[in-house]
Amino acid sequence: MAGEMPQTGVTESVAAFLERRQEQIAQRWAELPLFRTVFTVSRDEAVEACRAVVAALAQVTTAGRVEDVEAPGFGAVREQLARMAASRGRAGRSAGQVAGEVSALKRAVCEVLEHELGDESLGRRLAETVVLTDLMGTLRLVVMETTLAEGQEVILRQGQQMLEMTTPVIKLWEGVVAVPLIGTLDSARSQVVMESLLEAIVDQHASHAILDITGVPTVDTLVAQHLMKTVAAARLMGAECIISGVRPVIAQTIVQLGIDLSTVTTRATLADALFLALGDKEGTEGLRPAAAGSR
Repeated sequence: MAGEMPQTGVTESVAAFLERRQEQIAQRWAELPLFRTVFTVSRDEAVEACRAVVAALAQVTTAGRVEDVEAPGFGAVREQLARMAASRGRAGRSAGQVAGEVSALKRAVCEVLEHELGDESLGRRLAETVVLTDLMGTLRLVVMETTLAEGQEVILRQGQQMLEMTTPVIKLWEGVVAVPLIGTLDSARSQVVMESLLEAIVDQHASHAILDITGVPTVDTLVAQHLMKTVAAARLMGAECIISGVRPVIAQTIVQLGIDLSTVTTRATLADALFLALGDKEGTEGLRPAAAGSR
């Protein structure tokens, strides 16, 4: 076809177009939601961010890697795109909506290209539009990758925060700390319990630590192993560990499973465990545990 350009010539031409029209494209992009709603301090800040993305696209195109999400040119803007994606996520935008906002960037830059080509042959216009469309599709994938990665990090951070919130370490007395456990005790939560308890033992100079399992619905072999490891770790830190809240049904389950807790000090209630922990302290001779079930 007359006027048709080889593929290498097309990518070079598109790269040159991006470099030549960087400012014009940046100005148009700065008005679109993806940039305008993220960079709210000043429009200049949004335009500068747009310039960086256009420059990255030009670099990717020059390298002939318009369909490669791992192209080095994207490295310079991945962090920026991640921050933008996170910002849009916090604003309540879904991954699909963010993808739509990236598609708006493609429409804007294709309009600039179409205007520049003007009277050029249909073959050249089509070839360059295809390359530019592929490039913007790759940018969309990069944004989606960063959006999903950021979302996963947020979920992990929130999960960690939830674990920490549900495993508070309480100072009951001078030298006595306790962890009231509520709900299922899995491996991840057990690790948080152990770390939080050991830190509290050091910070509070605790000689006794109480693990209260009143709120744990059931104790199986795995839960028992987690408790034993926590007790052993506390002892290594110089603190005696007591397990309280051993209800009749829990005691029966432990016996039926053949779990050996003979090396662990246990008590039926948190009050009993506290009374035991304070037994050797001065001024506690008259202290008595609260009635069963009281907290």
